[in-house]
Amino acid sequence: MGEAPAFFVDHLENGQHTSNGFGVKTEPGHRDTSVQIGDRSYVIGGNHEGNPLFLGVQIHDKNTNKWSTPTVLGTGPKPCKGYSAIVLKQGRILVIKKGSASDDSIWFLEVDSPFVREQRKLLGREVVAWSKGVRGNAEKPIVISGPSGVGKGTLIAMLMKEFPSMFGFSVSHTTRSPRCMEENGVHYHFTDKTVMEKEINDGKFLEFASVHGNLYGTSIESVEVVTDSGKRCILDIDVQGARSVKASSLDAVFIFVCPPSMKELEDRLRARGTETEEQIQKRLRNAEAEIKAGESSGIFEHILYNDNLEECYKNLKNVIGINDEAPVNGVEVEGISLPKEHTVTKVEDKILIQETGESTKNNMIVLDLSSINGGAPGRTRGIVLDTVNSS
Repeated sequence: MGEAPAFFVDHLENGQHTSNGFGVKTEPGHRDTSVQIGDRSYVIGGNHEGNPLFLGVQIHDKNTNKWSTPTVLGTGPKPCKGYSAIVLKQGRILVIKKGSASDDSIWFLEVDSPFVREQRKLLGREVVAWSKGVRGNAEKPIVISGPSGVGKGTLIAMLMKEFPSMFGFSVSHTTRSPRCMEENGVHYHFTDKTVMEKEINDGKFLEFASVHGNLYGTSIESVEVVTDSGKRCILDIDVQGARSVKASSLDAVFIFVCPPSMKELEDRLRARGTETEEQIQKRLRNAEAEIKAGESSGIFEHILYNDNLEECYKNLKNVIGINDEAPVNGVEVEGISLPKEHTVTKVEDKILIQETGESTKNNMIVLDLSSINGGAPGRTRGIVLDTVNSS
């Protein structure tokens, strides 16, 4: 894929349509940015499908002279008054917002990446995908699965107690109504069914399931928010959910916890004294199927046998890279502070951002993209930033 310089397109006053049928709702004083890749122009600006919360994307095909509105996956940036856009390798466009907060200034629009090509094939329509750019890398999220009564909840509680600042849980979404004392954004993200169904179709969920007519699921953004806070996200989900996460773009560590035997598992379930005989038998049938799937599905890289809790906990810590002598601290993820007015130049894998205006301090910000990883529809991490004197 060839590279092309960024250039600006005159903004469309008051959201009017141009003669070619392309219409983006653009506020006065805002400018749209366009980049050319092959026979296509990607115009970035305005609002996505009239939604004021998301930046719009339109595609013009030179061969057919037609405009199209793609399906946009991932959580995208909010509109602002100006952008710079530069074509990168692997079907990505770097979008730099002018005058934005440090945690909202660097974005990547994937237009022909492996993920986008796969989604385009699955959905049968034009697709692009956003990811937010952040400094630094982060530890992989941890997916832990296992049958009910195997002790995975106890293992996770031990981990959280010993390293309270290192790990965190993502907050799940649900379409059911809040129960007494449940707080939105704390216990669950309570949402409307039509909204959640659309976000599932837009690829914003790692896994989801319908339970008694209500949807439950883990969004990509909820996992990334935990990681952005400097903590390592733990997902306690069943085998079916783990299968969905495995098939997603999330790079995670997959761990399955097994009981030493079905007899031991049955004894543990009965010892809890919380289920009827019918419920115990149902859990045992489900457990047998889960254990079979966990051991043979190829989903899980690590299988732990919880025949001794302390030994299993020690093995869990070893699997995720923690030992008693050198505990791993959470990775702090920083935003990227850019000058309000600037020019942008690309030199190989480096983006040079030069401050402009009367009050300039003659400093240049260098974004090194040589070690970026991750991507849509989550985060693009590994950006290295430095400030140098432009002279």
